[in-house]
Order: sequence, then structure tokens, then C-alpha cells
Amino acid sequence: MKLGCGEWGFRELPIEEHFRLAQKFGFKTLEFGVGGGQVGRLPAAPSEREIADFVGLGRRYGIATRGCCLENDFTLPETATHDAVVAATLAQIRVAARCGAKQVRLFAGFTPAMLLTEAIWERLLAAFQTADNLCATLGLTIAIETHGQITMRDGAAHHTHTVSTEPVALQRLRRELPARVGFNYDPGNLKAVAPDDKTYALPLLQGRITYCHLKDWRRVGDGWVACAIGDDDLDYGPLLRAMTYDGVYLLEYEPTHDPEDGIQRSLDYLRRIGMKLEFV
Repeated sequence: MKLGCGEWGFRELPIEEHFRLAQKFGFKTLEFGVGGGQVGRLPAAPSEREIADFVGLGRRYGIATRGCCLENDFTLPETATHDAVVAATLAQIRVAARCGAKQVRLFAGFTPAMLLTEAIWERLLAAFQTADNLCATLGLTIAIETHGQITMRDGAAHHTHTVSTEPVALQRLRRELPARVGFNYDPGNLKAVAPDDKTYALPLLQGRITYCHLKDWRRVGDGWVACAIGDDDLDYGPLLRAMTYDGVYLLEYEPTHDPEDGIQRSLDYLRRIGMKLEFV
């Protein structure tokens, strides 16, 4: 099992600390982010010096930064706002390529699936076609994260289906997206939006998974709090063995107060369920 380190749990730490922690655990692959305003991400429009410094960190620590997370929503109802998001996303894809990325993690969007009109669907699909056309010229591919809409209440996340989690919409995405566009399979997110689906939508996505996040969510009241794999009941053993994906799995421990402990618990869990780990 090829393993790398996700970036979201490091979002409150300076970028060099991401590399230091990844190296401490032996990771050779580190996900990074552009945009969103977090301390631990490159700005949406970084300077030449910021890009050069980031590339230099990868060389100094001997860590590849092949996967880049961008913040986008291609399901916004207003055409002008949608167009602005597409333009910003294209600019950030260019930044990702200059920083050494080979894949960009995009979102489909966070409008609840039930509210999408055909006009929004058409803009969504056209946006991915445009982004994929650019990625093809830069040597990149796109992976769409399976991610619901999240509303925070009383310290817990409440997940609602979007087009990247609702089964019928997922089938349409798979059918109508450009063939080069894959999915960032996140079983934890799928559990939180549809806890009764113990397949975690794997049958719908098998064969189009090109990126993967590993995490879990645990119940708090009628919502969810992110946790490490092994901290709750998502049984990754059968799931990982059923997957045909042969790329790098990224540990995405989301809480920011104990990232080292969370990563260690995740590694311990993977070994406990019999996974042979290869840091690549």
C-alpha cells in the first residue's frame, strides 16, 4: 500500500512544518494546498519568491508534492459568480503546476444535489471540461473529491448530499465528465453523508478513482467530528482490499490540535489491519 501525507490537518502550521512532520514519519509524498486563506497554504496568487521557496522545501526535505488541493465551487447559481470561480481556479491550476503538482484536487461544489438545475449542471460540466483542457497542456489531471455540503452546528459537522456524493448524480458525473477526470475517493466523507451505505459508494467509483484520502468521522449528537482512521467504525480493511486503485493513499487527519498523534494512530491502525505500508 503506497502511502503519503495529506495536508488539511496542517492548515494552521507554517508550510515548512508540513515538510518537517512528513519527513519525521518517513513520508516521501506530501499533499499541499493553494488558496483558501489558511496559514498552511500558499496564497491564491503567490509571488515568484513564494513559489521558489516552496519548490526549494521539497528539494531540501526530499519530498514530492504531486497532489495539490484547490478551493472551488462549480455549482454556484449566479452565472457571473460561477465564471469568476472558474477563472480563479484556472489561475490556481497554473500555480499548482509550477509548484510540482501532477494532480489537482477539485470540488464539484457545495450546492445540495437536490437544488441543482439543468443550467447549473451544464455550467458544472463545462467548467470541468475547461479545467481539464488546461490541465492537459500542463501535464496535470483532475480528481474530484467526494464531499458533501457541511453546516456546522454546536461544534459538529452536518453533511448534506452534493453531486459528488449522491448516487444518481455521481453516475451522471462519471458518465458525462471528460474521461481524464477522476475522483478523489474519500470514504470518510461518504460515511458522514450516507452512514447507511456500507459500500461507501465504491461500486459507483471503482475504476475512476485516481486519488484517495483516508480519514473517518465519529458521531457527536446528530452531527459528526473528523477523526483518524481506526478511531471510529469505518472498517478500512475490506474496503482497501476491494479497491482496484493502485496510486498513493493520503492520510488526511483533519483535527489541528494533535496532528502528530492522529497520524501515528492512523499508521498504527493500518498496520493492525494487516496493511504493508510503502512510503513513496
